[in-house]
Amino acid sequence: MSHTILLVQPNPRPDTRTYSDYESLNECLEGICKIYEEHLKRQNPDCPSITYDISQLFDFVDQLTDLSCLVYQKNQGSYAPHNKDWLKEKIYIMLRKQAGR
Repeated sequence: MSHTILLVQPNPRPDTRTYSDYESLNECLEGICKIYEEHLKRQNPDCPSITYDISQLFDFVDQLTDLSCLVYQKNQGSYAPHNKDWLKEKIYIMLRKQAGR
């Protein structure tokens, strides 16, 4: 359980920057998936159910101006920064584990 702060900037305008904090990295990764799912719902308001694959999720992540996170490192007493590629790798691992259940 490492406190994680997610930093999101959907487009180049600085006023679109937001952050969310989560009790764990896994909650943060699920939060990123939820951001994409909300985006899909806005794009397809008349669809009762929406499905997507990981490549579509990663394309969405790549088109964001910025997506990064800060993960608390208890042993160092500070937050470690991580970029989009690191987040995508962790999302892939999380989804692969969920699919294996």
